Parts: sequence; structure tokens; C-alpha cells
Amino acid sequence: MEGFLKAAQASWEALPYILGGLWWTAGLIFGAMALGLVLGIPLAISHVYGGRLARRAVAGYVWLFRGVPILVQLYLFYFGIMAYLSEIPALSFLPLSSGFFSAVVVLGLTSAAYQSQIFRGAIRGLPPGQLRAARALGMSDATAIRAIILPQALRLSIPAWSNEYSILLKDSALAFTIGVLEVMARTRSVAATTHQPLPLSILAGALFFFLTWAGIKALKRLEAKVRIPGYAHQGTL
Repeated sequence: MEGFLKAAQASWEALPYILGGLWWTAGLIFGAMALGLVLGIPLAISHVYGGRLARRAVAGYVWLFRGVPILVQLYLFYFGIMAYLSEIPALSFLPLSSGFFSAVVVLGLTSAAYQSQIFRGAIRGLPPGQLRAARALGMSDATAIRAIILPQALRLSIPAWSNEYSILLKDSALAFTIGVLEVMARTRSVAATTHQPLPLSILAGALFFFLTWAGIKALKRLEAKVRIPGYAHQGTL
């Protein structure tokens, strides 16, 4: 009983400090998702509509960032690439020595690889005649993709974003290895001081569970908001 009370007290006293890490975790996720979206769209378009060289380049990018573990990438960027770039005067305006910045870049580049395949699948799921019809109306391929293909593909990609969001959230816990004071880093710090790793790990797990639930719930609401009645993948139009 005494051990349980000590564990409960340690968790309660550490709660405000650990909750402060939610802002860092949320920043990592939203920054990485945004970067993945910005890079993932042109990668997907290049993969679907690009030439042979473009498709091979995108495929190589995807294999690279899907094949190298996040932890290895964090070390490579934080201790290697970012340290080298920080010595370039023209890039001094960027926080290259920040662990948070490196983590956002790594998670974002990895997310771009996954999101590009999400968008690629959504684009290929659309009726192919739409692009031909746009050409017949005098549209350029770039205009047709921007005005017709992408709005549909983005709508169809929202369910897959839920999976990508939850994966990114779990991967963000590794950012503590390069000094980012997110939820896991603060949990480990308090556990090392109080010697109560189990209850504090349960607390951290509950916070990650809540963030997963809240993010997926928000994406489902977004999906319902932008859904067009009667609209679905190719074959049901």
C-alpha cells in the first residue's frame, strides 16, 4: 500500500511538468505533418505523372526514408548534417543546432515519403478519364492536376492520414534522444529522480493515447466535413 501511495504521489507531483511536454510533442507532430504534406504532394505528382527519371528519383527517396530507422536519422541529422550546415553563414537564420528543428525535419521528411504514397494511391484511385476530359476542354496538365485531381485526392487521403498521424506521434517519442523536452523526455527525467518508472510510464502512455484519440477524432470530423455525398473511389462514381 505504501508503495502504491508513493507511486501515486510521484505521478501527481510530476503531472504539471510532464504535461508541459505536450506542447513540444504537438509541435513535433504538426510541424512534421505540415512538412510531409508540402513535400508529399509534389512527390506523389512526380511519381504518377512524371517521367521515368522522376519516378525513379521519388521511388529512391521513399525507399531511403522508409528503410532507415527514425533513431538513426535523428542522430545523422542532429550530430551530422545540421552540425555541418550550421557552419554556413548564409544559413545562420535557421535554428540548425536545435534538437526540435532536427526532429521536425527528420519526422517531416519521413512523413513525406509515406504521405507521397498515400496521395499516389488516392490519385490512381480516381477515374483516369478526368485528366483526358480536362485536356479536351483546353486545360493544361498542371491546371487540371491542381484544380481537379488534387482536391479529390486530398479528400480521399484523409482516412490514411489518421494512420500516418498515429505513427508520427509514436515516432516523436524518440526525439528525447537529441534533447527535445517532449513528453517522453520529461517522463524519463522525473523517473530517474523519483525512481518510479512504472507509474510515470503509464502516465506518459495515457497522454500519448489521449493525443492519438484526439488527433484521429479531429481527422474524422474533417473527413465528414469535406465529404461529398455519393462520392467515392473509382468504380462507384
